[in-house]
Amino acid sequence: MDLLSYLPAVAQHGLLTHRQAIAAGLQPRDIARLVSTGVLVRLRKGVYADGDTHRNLEPFREAPLQRIRAVQLAMRRPVVFSHDSAAIALGLGVPDARTSAVHVCRPEHRATRTSGGIATHGAPFDPDQVCEVEGLRVLNQARTAVDMTRLHGLWPGMAACDAAMRQGATRADLEAAAAPMQGWPNKLRVDRAIALADPGAETYLESLGRGLVHDLGIGWPQTQFGLTDGHRTIWGDIRVGRHLFEPDGKLKYFLEEEGRTSEEILWEEKRRQDFITGFKVGVSRITMYDCLAGRPAALRRLAREYADTVARFGTDISDLAPYLIHSPQVTPRTAHSRPH
Repeated sequence: MDLLSYLPAVAQHGLLTHRQAIAAGLQPRDIARLVSTGVLVRLRKGVYADGDTHRNLEPFREAPLQRIRAVQLAMRRPVVFSHDSAAIALGLGVPDARTSAVHVCRPEHRATRTSGGIATHGAPFDPDQVCEVEGLRVLNQARTAVDMTRLHGLWPGMAACDAAMRQGATRADLEAAAAPMQGWPNKLRVDRAIALADPGAETYLESLGRGLVHDLGIGWPQTQFGLTDGHRTIWGDIRVGRHLFEPDGKLKYFLEEEGRTSEEILWEEKRRQDFITGFKVGVSRITMYDCLAGRPAALRRLAREYADTVARFGTDISDLAPYLIHSPQVTPRTAHSRPH
């Protein structure tokens, strides 16, 4: 079946409603048969997706976005998406987009409730905080980042704040979004996430890794630490003293990119690490597992590795001054100051 032939003139990202299918000439028994054979996938009551297209969607953004769009079609009134759903649409990062509920804001509701995979939030918002992303009305970066902090905790919230700042939101924007939340649950957590936010973190994993380093209590982590010998230049993700912490995703090593094989990527990473350690700088690796389920063991390992670097090389980097380069992303405040 070519599902697209049943779609109305206005594209719906490969989704079809029950009413549209009936109007196109299908009978309820036809729809039931198409669902049972996998030609259609029922995403919500009365909303279907083309089966082949749905099964081939990328699981961390494309498939969650399709679930969000299905809710948009199923709702009787226009809605504004928030929290995880807004973060997915905006590209801020979420703890697990594959399993997150669809979040909508309905200020007329007095509390948050979850039903049928939809989390409905009654928190008020300013109309100026609403933006449109690929046809979805969502709360903007600053408001979504502080909402994610209240919902998911300090480090996922800090990661969302990092991403919001990378996309152009300022610390003042984050503070303005949080200001009306005085007396709301987890407001102190929001204030801390904003104070710790750093646009120098380039990925969600780098942000979570920086949270691990903060938890070590060994000093203020600098993002994007640059070293060069005049021929080769590297950027370390997170630095404290003479030690770099490098968050690594599995896909970095097992997917071919830019024409390079996995073996070539691994070899280049070894050469990179040799270059770093040649400056008498220690290196630790951080994975997503370390930031989540493996956090206690990771903190113990990272503390040992950092202590070993301190014992061998100390913490002062003044001798590296001739080799340092500075990232334009990192401001003096994010690189050196501490939150009060």
